[in-house]
Amino acid sequence: MPLIDNAVYVAGRRSHDPKSLDETYELMRENDGMAWIGLYRPDAEEIRSVETEFGLHHLAIEDALIGHQRAKLERYGETLFVVLRPARYLDREEQVEFGEVHVFIGPGFVVTIRHAESPNLAAVRHRLEANPDLLALGPEAVLYAIVDEVVDEYGPVLAGLENDIDEIEKQLFGGDPDVSRRIYDLLGEVMEFQRAVHPLTAMLEALLRGSEKYKVDLEVQRGLRDVLDHVLQIVSRSDAFRATLQNALTVHSTLATQQQNEEMRRISEASLKLAEDTRKLSETSLQQGDEVKKISSWAAIFFAPSIIAAIYGMNFTNMPELHWEFGYPLALLAMIVVAFVLYRVFKRNHWL
Repeated sequence: MPLIDNAVYVAGRRSHDPKSLDETYELMRENDGMAWIGLYRPDAEEIRSVETEFGLHHLAIEDALIGHQRAKLERYGETLFVVLRPARYLDREEQVEFGEVHVFIGPGFVVTIRHAESPNLAAVRHRLEANPDLLALGPEAVLYAIVDEVVDEYGPVLAGLENDIDEIEKQLFGGDPDVSRRIYDLLGEVMEFQRAVHPLTAMLEALLRGSEKYKVDLEVQRGLRDVLDHVLQIVSRSDAFRATLQNALTVHSTLATQQQNEEMRRISEASLKLAEDTRKLSETSLQQGDEVKKISSWAAIFFAPSIIAAIYGMNFTNMPELHWEFGYPLALLAMIVVAFVLYRVFKRNHWL
């Protein structure tokens, strides 16, 4: 049901529980009381109804219909329009869920339009109903209580983000390859949280500056100052979270670069070792080739005289040179000449 809670308050006490918006308007006028209408994702007809009854500005109504607004505070005459971005931390998903609530306050009325599960406006209403003196201070007291609830709900969000950052620091120095993605995701959530929180400082300061002009009770002003103090602390912590995550990205980049350099150094050392082994193998091959050349050269030198000696050592009867007077000296000379010629040839070719 879009109409979550609807009541008329007189002197800070709940006097009527109307069943419809029209009944609310009538009872509010009859009893000179304050109407507090709580809507959850209402349709255009219900929003147009409160627009007509309370004279709400059409630009504020358009924002309420469209949703997805930034946190802001705008005043239209006697009507104040406030957009808040509540948040809650989801433990199982380890994510921050952001909501949106619109608040209209004016003389004798409060209209809250909630677009998400948070904040817990029922708790705000019960707390105010338990304190009639504060509720009797009017719509400004309701606005203070709503803002206070939104800011209080930021506490668990900060605790969840801080826990995630602690885990990231362990992953960062533990060499987890998925840590960069988690840093980016968490940095995005922190930045979104900052967009929800940072505007509250200016909004609360504006409310306090206008307190005297719009005759806001001193007790409400004190409450707003207290909320402002909490907001400043939250802003400071969220800024520190963002700086820490940005530093974590820098450290991760440095560690990744160092790891790459180490890998390149290892590859270079392996390449140098391979080149050295190749050089040694080449030198060994060259040495072996030189030895083969020398052996082959000397084998050829000794092979030629061996052929001549073998031919004349066959002792055939019809070998004319065996009975020739100069046969033996010529055979020896031929051996020496052939061996010398081969030696010179191999020497010139650097085989010897």
